[in-house]
Amino acid sequence: MVWKWLGALLLFPVQMVYLVLKAAVCILLPARLRDLSGENVLITGGGRGIGRHLAREFAKRGARKIILWGRTEKCLKETTEEIRMMGTECHYFICDVGNREEVYQQAKAVREKVGDITILVNNAAVVHGKSLMDSDDDALLKSQHINTLGQFWTTKAFLPRMLELQNGHIVCLNSVLALSAIPGAIDYCTSKASSFAFMESLTLGLLDCPGVNATTVLPFHTSTEMFQGMRIRFPNLFPPLKPETVARRTVEAVQLNQAFLLLPWTMHVLVILKSILPRSALEEIHKFSGSYTCMNTFKGRT
Repeated sequence: MVWKWLGALLLFPVQMVYLVLKAAVCILLPARLRDLSGENVLITGGGRGIGRHLAREFAKRGARKIILWGRTEKCLKETTEEIRMMGTECHYFICDVGNREEVYQQAKAVREKVGDITILVNNAAVVHGKSLMDSDDDALLKSQHINTLGQFWTTKAFLPRMLELQNGHIVCLNSVLALSAIPGAIDYCTSKASSFAFMESLTLGLLDCPGVNATTVLPFHTSTEMFQGMRIRFPNLFPPLKPETVARRTVEAVQLNQAFLLLPWTMHVLVILKSILPRSALEEIHKFSGSYTCMNTFKGRT
């Protein structure tokens, strides 16, 4: 028994070096992208913003069927018609992912009308852009129900069938604010941090489930209506991401079976700095970058 543990201990660093080298080679060499022609993709919050661009990107890359969930029928209908014009079968269902019973009911309707979902994209989110003391209690609850708990309900609704088919992918559109919070968006930062923990745990739990994988995308500030009015101190140095870029990179990450994706790549530096710098230095970085005050001009969706 002792020799067995000793052998495993000696082998572990060798395995780590091998996996790091393998990952480096994969970065340098062009990887084979997953074929999406047989996939049924469901996108929450699919009527507008990043969700609409995700629908376009999946359609462009040959997804078989696209299903959109959201709360605003006008947006859902417009996006559905656009995707159908691209030659891809598309359906929409009005669904508030923060409502557990509604999620389960609409999931059943999707299976009966469209078929099994093989790629679930949890994209729906809200932000109220206020401090804790200025936030309405119901608004705080709404953020947690949609941004965090909604992923519990949608994943529970569709993951069991994916496991049966041994074919599925759970995708989460998160935010870099899950790793580095800012003032003025306490509801959003908290919900995204919880969502990140959810996906990290889920990803590890799926390691022994053949054919079923997970991808978490953590983008920097993206120029959508949801964060309208947010101001970055150095926009030329840290320009907001375009939603079409986030959508393209997200679908690529799914096709590459990439577990975690930070956008842009410079956000990796932020993660490293948070790990090694003292708190006082991090506070100065936040002040210098303007993240302490970037939500002062926040307006959000009108």
